[in-house]
Amino acid sequence: MRGLFTKIHICLTSQSSKSQHCSVPIQTSRTLKMAKISIATVFIALISLLLTLTHSFSTENPTDRRILVLLDDLALKSSHSIFFNSLQSRGFELDFKLSDDPKIALQRYGQYLYDGLILFSPTTERFGGSLDVAAVLDFVDSGKDLIVAADASASDLIRSIAAECGVDFDEDPSAVVIDHGSYAVSGTEGDHTLIAADDFIKSDVLLGSTKIEAPVLFKGIGHSLNPANSLVLKVLSASPSAYSANPKSKLSTPPSLSGSSISLVSVVQARNNARAVFSGSLDLFSNKFFKSPVQKAGSSNKYAKSGNEQFVTELSKWVFHERGHLKAVNVKHHRVGETDEPAIYRINDDLEYSVEIYEWSGSSWEPYVANDVQVQFYMMSPYVLKTMSTDKKGLYHASFKVPDVYGVFQFKVEYQRLGYTSLSLAKQIPVRPFRHNEYERFIPTAFPYYGASFSTMAAFFIFSFVYLYSK
Repeated sequence: MRGLFTKIHICLTSQSSKSQHCSVPIQTSRTLKMAKISIATVFIALISLLLTLTHSFSTENPTDRRILVLLDDLALKSSHSIFFNSLQSRGFELDFKLSDDPKIALQRYGQYLYDGLILFSPTTERFGGSLDVAAVLDFVDSGKDLIVAADASASDLIRSIAAECGVDFDEDPSAVVIDHGSYAVSGTEGDHTLIAADDFIKSDVLLGSTKIEAPVLFKGIGHSLNPANSLVLKVLSASPSAYSANPKSKLSTPPSLSGSSISLVSVVQARNNARAVFSGSLDLFSNKFFKSPVQKAGSSNKYAKSGNEQFVTELSKWVFHERGHLKAVNVKHHRVGETDEPAIYRINDDLEYSVEIYEWSGSSWEPYVANDVQVQFYMMSPYVLKTMSTDKKGLYHASFKVPDVYGVFQFKVEYQRLGYTSLSLAKQIPVRPFRHNEYERFIPTAFPYYGASFSTMAAFFIFSFVYLYSK
């Protein structure tokens, strides 16, 4: 800091008097100006980072989240505006960038700037900035959420991201999903690549409690699920008559993907509760498909509006944790009749275990009601496994007796249910045996031994008496 306040003395020497006259100290204004600019820059950066962290995802309030949207063309902002406006109306802050923008960055100072990532850039061969496949996967590994939309021109980059998550798009770059039995009826006879799909997953937490009546319009590529990945699920499947092929050429060999094994839209929930959606159609999210009327081939039902908007809106609520997000609080355990949590239990103690579980409804935490929440009393393996009762207000509780085995146990709740974030609770507690002065004076199980002892003594006394006094 000494350089910021350096003073310059200008000295003049008079030849006649040979005396030195020094001017008043002058402060270096240029150095001060540069210092002020540097301090202001650092201050602005710190404020920006603080605001980013303030609005980042919190398990206590999973809203007001920032989402980075990468586009092939900025025209997608208007052609898919209904979907984007739906997100913004629910409190999400969207940051639109071209996928090749050199300033793209997911992190700053070791902190993620965004809580979600939407890739509407199927043709991108390489992202701009520091973003690549590894960065996207690290983003998901950190617990963030992802939406990927592809189409017939999907690049190797997009395919690689999907493959790492257990979604394998058709390897044939010219193949699209064709369905001659469940295509969408239109005024002109086409190649049946515009599909009216209605084979939805049966899950209220994924697609909402309101049934989607109208079929969903789909035009794009299909994918299969990696059987080794148990975390990926089909949300929208093709009909049994569908297959994946090039519509402009004749089939010379059987298609690699056919029937209901073709997934049109799939979801992944990672073990860290990060969520991802993969769609083989970018048009699925477009205003055109949202507003289009639809009639499925072979059906007399005509719908003034497709089910795309409802389907996409409900699915986006799930992927961004507006539904199916659970939290557990107030984990307690104690002996029956007591309220304080002990440091150690004794074998055969009667105890009570309780936990409160809530679900995020989009605006507040509501009691989670289910009948399949179980608690384990665990040491190497479960000694006790019991389903907990609920008061319908979020409180789950169970009572059981400590097993007649001493050691270090754990209370464990491992709750995994389709579409819901998983809960993993563990609390360690030691269990001791009876002390020497805690046993009963006479143990009922030892009565046979007591009887044997006394009967032996009685028999010996009788035998001795008979032997000594008999002639």
